[in-house]
Amino acid sequence: MKIWKKILLVSFALILSIGLAACGTSGSKKSASSYEPKELKVQFVPSSQADTMEAKAKPLEKLLSKQLGIPVKVSVSTDYNTIVEAMGSKQVDVGFLPPDAYVMAHKQNGTKVLLQAQRYKIVQPGGKNGEQLVDKYRSMIVVKKGSDIKSVKDLKGKKIAVQDTTSASGFIFPAVELLKKGINVNKNGIKTVQVKGHDQGVMSVLNGDTDAAFVFEDARNIVKKDVPNIMDEVEPLYFTKPIPNDTISVRKDMSTKWQKKIQDAFIKIAKTKKGHKIVSEIYSHEGYTKSKDSNFDLMRQYNKDVKKLTK
Repeated sequence: MKIWKKILLVSFALILSIGLAACGTSGSKKSASSYEPKELKVQFVPSSQADTMEAKAKPLEKLLSKQLGIPVKVSVSTDYNTIVEAMGSKQVDVGFLPPDAYVMAHKQNGTKVLLQAQRYKIVQPGGKNGEQLVDKYRSMIVVKKGSDIKSVKDLKGKKIAVQDTTSASGFIFPAVELLKKGINVNKNGIKTVQVKGHDQGVMSVLNGDTDAAFVFEDARNIVKKDVPNIMDEVEPLYFTKPIPNDTISVRKDMSTKWQKKIQDAFIKIAKTKKGHKIVSEIYSHEGYTKSKDSNFDLMRQYNKDVKKLTK
């Protein structure tokens, strides 16, 4: 009888421990995505001077607060890395991340993408906005009209204006696609010159400081105000595959309920006259569409391929 009692006690203890472990697992899963903000902290990556951009973004606080029913605080980070780290350490709830920064944030701290920005599809020739809203855009290589550069093969031995090496349209996509065509921007006699801003890339070609530039389609429109005939002076040589547009992403532990609330709030705000004006002035966004992580698989592949430039 004593032996059977011991067996029963051991069996009961084992069942109890399994049950508690299961509860613990269930609880940890719940807590992993159960964050519900009392104050929403939203941060932008600067596309212009931080103080000017913050002034443009501040009015978004009231609009979001009205939609969500909680206080909202808007700020501007110093760069991509800062906002990625802030979301990882739970100092920022919502981040406006470009595709390359989102991929980094998702890998490092599980950041979740909610939305992608929409812009009007650019129509070529002419570089004007079409009528179709899209969540992708292209990078292009531009050269001066009348240049002896007639194809990408002619870029060998030339000087090219580029953005930071983490920029999808200002470096990664055009550099990778040139590499696939046998042209390495770090070799082949090519000299890359890093400039700050896609407008500066266009201007460097116009002024003859560089022979070509990697810019987003159609960056010529940024300088059109100062150089009305820019479309006739600088022309596209090559267009890349489509790049996913900027994201609105949230920290990994945001509850499903709040993910939907934030999605709905931004979509609704962008459709209002006042809200559209704000997001248009900040990033030239026309609206937002729901997104998913797999939309950025091509960005991940290009991030891997760009490392081949140094081999």
